Amino acid sequence: QVQLVESGGGLVQAGGSLRLSCAASGRGFSSYTMGWFRQAPGKEREFVGSIRWSGSSTSYADSVKGRFTISRDYAKNTVYLQMNSLKPEDTAVYYCAAAFKGVQYDYWGQGTQVTVSS
Repeated sequence: QVQLVESGGGLVQAGGSLRLSCAASGRGFSSYTMGWFRQAPGKEREFVGSIRWSGSSTSYADSVKGRFTISRDYAKNTVYLQMNSLKPEDTAVYYCAAAFKGVQYDYWGQGTQVTVSS
């Protein structure tokens, strides 16, 4: 069983930066793909990016490519989402999730609100 706890959300002006953290607990993290998703009001949940726990391979949605960076810290069992050059369109609740061998995201964090003002 994997438990995920997000932190780092908040209010930031357009052009600013935030770093979200996803602290994981449980067993077998090396077998998981860790993903970030977001959901804005009135919109479907959207894939943001992912990273394999066992490697450095990352994937990003076109909407955030070049602005967002995913990384992880083995010692802290934590995955990060560094968000730069934030836009009002990035305003959403952000979720971290874990997929066993990248098949399906079965484990989800509680979400953290990111609000980008003009």
